[in-house]
Amino acid sequence: MSTPSPTATRRRGEALEQAIFQAVRDELLDVGYARLTMEGVATRAQTSKPVLYRRWPNRAALVLEAMSRRHPKDSTPPDTGSVREDLLALLRQIAGRFDGVYGEVLRGLLGETIRDPELSTLARQQLDELAPQSGLTTVLDRAVERGEVDPHRLTPRTLRLPLDLLRNEVLVNGTPLCDRVIDEIVDEIVLPLVRYPHPHGADQVPYSRNTS
Repeated sequence: MSTPSPTATRRRGEALEQAIFQAVRDELLDVGYARLTMEGVATRAQTSKPVLYRRWPNRAALVLEAMSRRHPKDSTPPDTGSVREDLLALLRQIAGRFDGVYGEVLRGLLGETIRDPELSTLARQQLDELAPQSGLTTVLDRAVERGEVDPHRLTPRTLRLPLDLLRNEVLVNGTPLCDRVIDEIVDEIVLPLVRYPHPHGADQVPYSRNTS
């Protein structure tokens, strides 16, 4: 293990924290989550393992926080004027956040969080940050205002369903997610659940603003 330089050991606060988080991301890209170690992160960040352990009890907690800092907490949900197009765009946007190393990390963390309630909570928070409920709620609220969606069908479980399905695909089948999977989630499951019932059962057909 290389010895941290004197200049590096004098770093404090935000500068040191950012160096550590960048080291985590670089280690993930180079060796993957399975081979990532606290020693490897400390060496790359030019600090020491005790510095890491004073704040993070294990690599899972460190990686989760580094991932959390990587992605913006808020983004503007799509507003195309069509609930179907908004849902497709939003889910594709979120799916892109799970691509590559971050999807691998979340799958790797599953085994470590099963027996650790605190880590399980942290992992759930990270999933919620990568796939925030607020964007989906905004999209469906707009659809209600346009008369595309029945507000009485927007139960708490129904509101969670699209993102739960997306996260399940990522964790079980990996990434990248193809457009077909997202199309099926929207067209075969979500839209039939939230639209007004059609007297002829045509609510199964993808929505179009030009439909009479």
